[in-house]
Amino acid sequence: MKQLLISVGREFGSGGHTVAEKLAEKFNIPLYDEQLITEIAEKMGLSEEVIEKYNERPKHKLMSSAIMGGNQSLEESIAKMQFDFLKNKAEKGESFVVVGRCSETVLKEYPALVSVFILADHECKTERVMEYFCISKEKAQALIEQKDKERKAYHNYYCTLKWGDSRLYDLCINSSRLGIDKTADFVEFYIKEKIKD
Repeated sequence: MKQLLISVGREFGSGGHTVAEKLAEKFNIPLYDEQLITEIAEKMGLSEEVIEKYNERPKHKLMSSAIMGGNQSLEESIAKMQFDFLKNKAEKGESFVVVGRCSETVLKEYPALVSVFILADHECKTERVMEYFCISKEKAQALIEQKDKERKAYHNYYCTLKWGDSRLYDLCINSSRLGIDKTADFVEFYIKEKIKD
């Protein structure tokens, strides 16, 4: 199979991560998400817990601290290492699925890239988060709002076009319409059609 890079952006609770997992299985290629945390923790000599705390976060204007005598904050250093990791894998001709990490922008120069954004109706996201985390409706809605706010701030800090802007992606799809499995099937069909050329 020729190189295939699949970037999956997602709203919190939309099932985007599950869709990404299914796509990795369908195309038999690696999925990069939490794995990036482990890799970067090892390189920086920091615990995964510390890396996770600053993962997919924009630079905090007041509280960020420069590291190793430089001007980059820990958030920026982690982001740069993730971006470099993805570019390095792509440069080597490897195929993979990546969740978030501004990957639709970071990898846009590679012809093998197919970028997807998964969204969902508010009610569906709420139910999914309630079930997954075993929390109340109110807590689920607050968590969705918090996580999407963080993702938007992170993306918009590093990218010109805004998070969720349809112009950034090859395909934007509402997982509430078809359900997670059929959404993954539809995206698989789209990708196969796109890479035929």
